[in-house]
Amino acid sequence: MPSFSAYDGTELSYHVHGDGPPLICLPGGPMQASAYLGDLGGLSAHRRLIVLDLRGTGESDAPQDTASYRCDRLVDDVEALREHLGLGRVDLLAHSAGTNLAVRYAERHPERVAKLALITPSVIALGIPVTGEVRRGTALLRRDEPWFPEAFAALEAIFAGKATADAWQAVAPFWYGHWDAAARAHRAAEDGQKNGEAAAVFGSEGAFDPQATREALARLGSPVLLLAGEVDLNSPPRAMNELAEVFPHAELVVQPGAGHFPWLDDAERFVARVGAFLG
Repeated sequence: MPSFSAYDGTELSYHVHGDGPPLICLPGGPMQASAYLGDLGGLSAHRRLIVLDLRGTGESDAPQDTASYRCDRLVDDVEALREHLGLGRVDLLAHSAGTNLAVRYAERHPERVAKLALITPSVIALGIPVTGEVRRGTALLRRDEPWFPEAFAALEAIFAGKATADAWQAVAPFWYGHWDAAARAHRAAEDGQKNGEAAAVFGSEGAFDPQATREALARLGSPVLLLAGEVDLNSPPRAMNELAEVFPHAELVVQPGAGHFPWLDDAERFVARVGAFLG
């Protein structure tokens, strides 16, 4: 497993899939091992994926200073990876919570970002609200699914502040465009891939400065792809419209029928769209 030393000596690992020009890939979770990304539905046929295990996840070592799990401090790990690879500028792809790290990296190192692909993005770093009304409306698109009544009841309980472990488990089908065997296996593996301690620190006080990030990204000259899933409860397309307005050179694409993991729902469509953007 290839690895490199971060600024504080923590040994970080990354996975390589495919050949071609490198594409650094940042996982979400937050702080989930990168294994869930796989080869992004076959995107490795077009680019050499450099998939980072963030500190304390997957094959990467845990740091002595747990405060270094904070999102803004993880920027230095991404920069250390770029230096390790000997790249002047990087194409960067991030998923879900990992998009917060990607935009903070672009904020601090805009000259290092060639292209930026944000997949079903989180908008916490930019302070964009996603209301319960928007999430509920997105959920109702699935009303004809056989699992919908139980999942929607659990979702309403969560909205009402009555979240339980069972409720979170019941809403799992909403994260996938197809609640099939592959989706169930993907979901079942998640618990063993996430560092809960690190996740609690990731977005802690000081991790984000939405106003400063917005101002920096408004000057970003790099092309940006925002790919949303049509039925994604976490990153609904309506909220992604506001995110697109932050960047001067952003394109928002909504993948039909996709949930939060669009490369699982329609790999061919996903790879075609992201591959075309990356070139």
